[in-house]
Amino acid sequence: MAEKRWRTWETVGLLVVLAAGNLLHFVYDWTGQSPIAAPLAAVNESTWEHMKLFITPWVLWSLVECIALRGHGALLPARGLGLLTGLAAIPALFYTYQGILGRGIMWVDVLIFQLAVLLAFWVSWSVQARRVLDGPVWQILGGVTLLAVWGLAIWWTYAPPQLPLFVDPTDGSRGIPLR
Repeated sequence: MAEKRWRTWETVGLLVVLAAGNLLHFVYDWTGQSPIAAPLAAVNESTWEHMKLFITPWVLWSLVECIALRGHGALLPARGLGLLTGLAAIPALFYTYQGILGRGIMWVDVLIFQLAVLLAFWVSWSVQARRVLDGPVWQILGGVTLLAVWGLAIWWTYAPPQLPLFVDPTDGSRGIPLR
């Protein structure tokens, strides 16, 4: 029964992260550029802000699932590894295809996000299925990884590093200033 419950949570989580990530692309503008939406949703068209669309639902769902399933084995470390994998996949795939074609294509960008989410869940599922990394130290490291990346995503909304990853290609802006 526990295995079936875990699989149900994982399947629902996959669908929630895909849907929420796609919707978060528009939430900042839909809310009239609300300061409440800014740390959670994309505030511009930079590659980083598109990565943030993955971070927010991934971390929130991971924490909800961890509470609901009472930690379920290696959930937190698996989710930490999945998060890092998905985050690496987005710019790698995005810059590779744009380097080859010399331009961006919106449906390819959406597909890259979805592929990154699927890859992240596959990594997470693989780690959990193998029942590795379920010790308490790994749980702590997984939780710290999730919260640290989410914290950086929020911080870099207002104070992004001086790197091309954070530059909006449509207007050259980076993040939004603290109000």
